[in-house]
Amino acid sequence: MVFDRTKRTLCTGLVAGALLAVGITAPPAIADPAVDNPTAALEHLADLSRRSEQTNEALHNAGIDLEAKQAAEHDADARLAADRDVLALAQADVDRFRPTIDKLAAANYRGARTNRLYSVLVSDSPQQLLDQMSALGVIAQQTADDVDGYRVANNAAALAAAASERSADAARIAAEQSRTLRDELERQRADLQKQIDDVYAAFAELSDDEKAVLAGTPFPPGVDAATILSKLAPGTGSAALRAAMTRIGDPYVWGATGPDQFDCSGLVVWAYRQVGKNLPRSSQAQAQGGTPVSRDQLQPGDVVIFYNDASHVGLYAGDGNIVHASTFGVPVKVQSVDSFPFHSARRY
Repeated sequence: MVFDRTKRTLCTGLVAGALLAVGITAPPAIADPAVDNPTAALEHLADLSRRSEQTNEALHNAGIDLEAKQAAEHDADARLAADRDVLALAQADVDRFRPTIDKLAAANYRGARTNRLYSVLVSDSPQQLLDQMSALGVIAQQTADDVDGYRVANNAAALAAAASERSADAARIAAEQSRTLRDELERQRADLQKQIDDVYAAFAELSDDEKAVLAGTPFPPGVDAATILSKLAPGTGSAALRAAMTRIGDPYVWGATGPDQFDCSGLVVWAYRQVGKNLPRSSQAQAQGGTPVSRDQLQPGDVVIFYNDASHVGLYAGDGNIVHASTFGVPVKVQSVDSFPFHSARRY
């Protein structure tokens, strides 16, 4: 199981911020003071952890896409069923008028004469003529009505058949897209599990001192929870941040959304859920929602996204800091927003 709790009792956070920022990735950044001199083993672990986080968030995003495709498939199936019902009713109307049309066609084929001139020629008396013309008038009107009804029903049936064919194609395409995404999801899960196993193996090679360096401290120098919370004004974002601050020290677990273990987007989802808001599950999707916020206008509780692929996320904690779930081996912590390459920010 990917999310085996027995392997994740250690605290977590983003090595990709604390360690990658010191030279493992190209973008320049300010290092976490706790890891100014990472060893090669820590650098290796940071690289593995960063890749696993990218895959983890991509996996969440694929799950969101799959849900959308499955909803589209369901809607297409519903439209197909409705169109087939309309087609069945239209076909029933066609069948109702068909006997008259068949009889008329057969009569014409046999040379039957049902017009009024013919009744004049074969009538033996004026009264018989009137009777025949009256009967022919009724028959002709009923026949005309039936022919018109058949024409309308036949056109309706043709339209319904075309709509049913289109909806059948849409349902087939939606089903194929769902299957493709499910296959991709399984592939990403397999990739993530392999990357997680590599992270475990690299972590097991660390010394106790290296693990302590990796974990770092829960707050930057000169910052503490009381200082952060004392500056919060009322509001949804501040309330979400306040909730996230209660999780300081909780471990990072791939795919977790709380209540006591998280991945990066999972912490954001959990914090906002505490104030009655449902945010998208992946960091990439969180980067697309809410209202865009420029970096110089950040407020506590804003969602801050990092890296050019939007693969990491945290909540702005004020004074240039974020609270976030980092990566395996580092606890949920407060860290400088400058520790990672800034991507964007959203306000929910």
